[in-house]
Amino acid sequence: MKGKAHKVGAHIDTDAIIPARFLVTTDTAELGANCMEGLEAGWVKRVKPGDIMVAGENFGCGSSREHAPLAIIGAGMPVVIAHSFARIFYRNGFNMGLILLEAGDDVNKIGDGDEIEVDTATGKVTNLTTGVSFMTQAVPPFMQSILDKGGLVGYVKNRLQA
Repeated sequence: MKGKAHKVGAHIDTDAIIPARFLVTTDTAELGANCMEGLEAGWVKRVKPGDIMVAGENFGCGSSREHAPLAIIGAGMPVVIAHSFARIFYRNGFNMGLILLEAGDDVNKIGDGDEIEVDTATGKVTNLTTGVSFMTQAVPPFMQSILDKGGLVGYVKNRLQA
């Protein structure tokens, strides 16, 4: 995957990702149109399909809502690279089909607007703007199988059909 980095800070909670007033739907496009509205009005207007969200520590803290990863997906961002994730968001993200990579302090090697490339199979992240690369943990095979089916619902449906 390749896209422009959109940096957000540390401790971004699910209310910032998708405020409660937008939780009247599970439609990803509608949620995506309001992604990060709790952080900055109109934030999502800078995003193009395939862009990548880059975050600080504890991304996705707060309430456990599946709408938050759906909003990120609906905004056109297939992956979030963060210093670290809140555990419940981490699992919800994969369950909804969102790729999440923990980079620790290496996340600071990405600037807002940098062009980055991600190889989820190896965990390699390359900042194409600066030429710097670093490794994150690769997506585990079981989690990749969930992502390949579009999330946990698709994975379970596939298993039941088999």
